[in-house]
Amino acid sequence: MASSITESLRGVARDAGVDLVGIAPISRFEEVQPQHHPASIFPETRSVIALAKRITRGCLRGTEEGTSLGIYPTYGMNWVPHRFLAYATVAVASFLEDHRREAVPLPDLPPETPPMGVPVRGDLPAPNVMVDFIDAAVRCGLGEIGLMGELMTPEFGHRQRLTLILTDAELEPTAFCEQTVCNCCGACAAACPFDAVDVDAAGEVTICGRTMRVAAIDANACAQCRNGAFANPSHSSGRPDRLAAICMRSCSLMQDRRDALSRPMISPFRDKAPWVIGRDGVARLAEWEA
Repeated sequence: MASSITESLRGVARDAGVDLVGIAPISRFEEVQPQHHPASIFPETRSVIALAKRITRGCLRGTEEGTSLGIYPTYGMNWVPHRFLAYATVAVASFLEDHRREAVPLPDLPPETPPMGVPVRGDLPAPNVMVDFIDAAVRCGLGEIGLMGELMTPEFGHRQRLTLILTDAELEPTAFCEQTVCNCCGACAAACPFDAVDVDAAGEVTICGRTMRVAAIDANACAQCRNGAFANPSHSSGRPDRLAAICMRSCSLMQDRRDALSRPMISPFRDKAPWVIGRDGVARLAEWEA
């Protein structure tokens, strides 16, 4: 029964435009604190579903060339999560409900957001409970956490948006991803004009037995970036959106050179020195990468 409904669910997701589907049993979240635990939202959760929609590489092109900076925020920050992925999430949740299973769709809100109320019962965390989507996607088998703290999938690297669905359906789990996408080369740190990324002070994140290295990032310095980064659109305490920033675009360059992705492009992402705006506010060509 679990394999049958899981196969059908994946088909519904694909038909709705989802690129990646990962499923984790709730047992994979055992060490997660109540303030970020899916069961704090839906105690009957038996499976957590992660859906991912790609951000096409061409969506970063206007930022990379420095000629059309509105493409990424319009497409990557708005259309993909709030239109395409939202539609797909409703389609999958409706499928589960049609099979008499409850489905709780979750918006991707920053887990750094502080509580905004008081517990309604003594055994519950304060509202609002924010599930860490990147952490959950790793538990659902979609990929790993890279040096910049972003989800890295074997198919698209850092270029995807996520949504989660909690359900009381017992679904067939996705195998945990063992592939290494980020080799901690440090190109992201070298590209940062504000020295916001400290690889030497990197810490470790362990999820379901897999340990991943994550750099220390100066959030205040990162917030000054005018090289394709944006403030978190949901809450000021959340991490900046760096998916089109020069750090992550340089990561795309290194993925090309290492042939790291299972869906590589024919043409290279970068074939010339990128532009960069430093602390002085002046745009220039970067000297660290030809």
